[in-house]
Amino acid sequence: MKTLYFECSMGAAGDMLMAALLEMHKDPKDFLHRLNHIGIDGVTVISEPSVKCGITGTHVRVLINGQEEKSHDVHRHVHNHEHDDGHSHTHSHSHSHNHDHHDAHHHHDHVRSHSHDHDHDHDHTHDHPHDHDNNHDHNSYDDIKHLLSHLKITDSVKQNALAVYKLIAAAESLAHGVPITKVHFHEVGQLDALADIVGVCMLIDELSPDRIVSSPINVGSGHVKCSHGILPVPAPATATILKDTPFYGDHLIKNELCTPTGAAILKHFAAEFTTMPCMVVSDIGYGMGTKNFVKANCVRAFLGNSVMPESNEDVVELSCNLDDMTAEAIAYAQQVLFDAGALDVYTSPIGMKKGRTGTSFTCMCKPDDKDKMISLIFKHTTTLGMRETISKRHFLHRDFSEIKTKFGNVRVKESHGFGVKRVKPEYDDITKIATENELSIQEVLDELV
Repeated sequence: MKTLYFECSMGAAGDMLMAALLEMHKDPKDFLHRLNHIGIDGVTVISEPSVKCGITGTHVRVLINGQEEKSHDVHRHVHNHEHDDGHSHTHSHSHSHNHDHHDAHHHHDHVRSHSHDHDHDHDHTHDHPHDHDNNHDHNSYDDIKHLLSHLKITDSVKQNALAVYKLIAAAESLAHGVPITKVHFHEVGQLDALADIVGVCMLIDELSPDRIVSSPINVGSGHVKCSHGILPVPAPATATILKDTPFYGDHLIKNELCTPTGAAILKHFAAEFTTMPCMVVSDIGYGMGTKNFVKANCVRAFLGNSVMPESNEDVVELSCNLDDMTAEAIAYAQQVLFDAGALDVYTSPIGMKKGRTGTSFTCMCKPDDKDKMISLIFKHTTTLGMRETISKRHFLHRDFSEIKTKFGNVRVKESHGFGVKRVKPEYDDITKIATENELSIQEVLDELV
């Protein structure tokens, strides 16, 4: 299975993720040329080599009307307008606080410096969004949908980019207690972020992995200052996006390492957040941030084929002998155990003392389910005692897919491992087709070959 793995031991930001993926693209120059001609007016994306802790990677820069968005390490009041800019911007507001950014890509209640001068005569003590319906310097979530719909990108890229923005907007909405329709994105910052988000979505689309996995995300530590006060790391929007996702703080680095944009991209695309799977790696990409830390400030991406390791696990076998239960009662007990999560339940005929015939009843289950299975066996059988054995179970990995047939779709189970691969249609689907078409099971199977 073609797998893309992100190593986020120094957090993640939109530009870093794009740079890491760009290093693995077969033609980075051609990609950047196409990205710069999708219709984002005034935006040019360029890449350059960058060295962090002796490691050479790629740093991505976004130019707005030919000028780079420079970071001034300043946090200022944003009127609760979304600044998912991926680069630094500041308005002419006067509430500034010194703070080190992870890199130039940052957004949530902070504004960065740029060369444009925007005048806003608002009361900076307000802690709610202002009405800017007639101000073209800000764009709503619906405006972003409109912008995306007019870019020269595939439908899948548009859908993925919009899903990333929706995660960000929903997080900001919850953090500030306002509807998503009231969350606004600063125009220049939004164009900056648009390049990052769309660029990542295009690269993933063109690299076409079957599965994307990320490491748990390092969010950094400490606090960030804004005009509302002092906020903990991760900031509210980032923390909201990363709910139900493994992340951790790095107390060695008092800095915000994961931006809402980086968090949203990973949350949308990654199927799992865990350690690196066993895989044969074909390409590695290093996406560098702007700042220098004691650790290499980069996102590392690996592309290759995942290798399913030969698998085994401990299982518990619970068994007892029965000589005073009907076949129907035993069958019911079996079904109860299966419904409760038993791995297998089976019987075999045995000869017991005094020449009585009986039934050996065995339940196999995971160790965590042992106590539950013991209780159910005592409840649904007549046994007065049972035996417990710990066994080692070796098993093939199983994947499910569907194939189209003249009878409709049929689910297929693919088992592989230990040098073996097997493909078998699901029994329930085969029997359903046989019944509906008045065929034998073998006749249905012959049609599938």
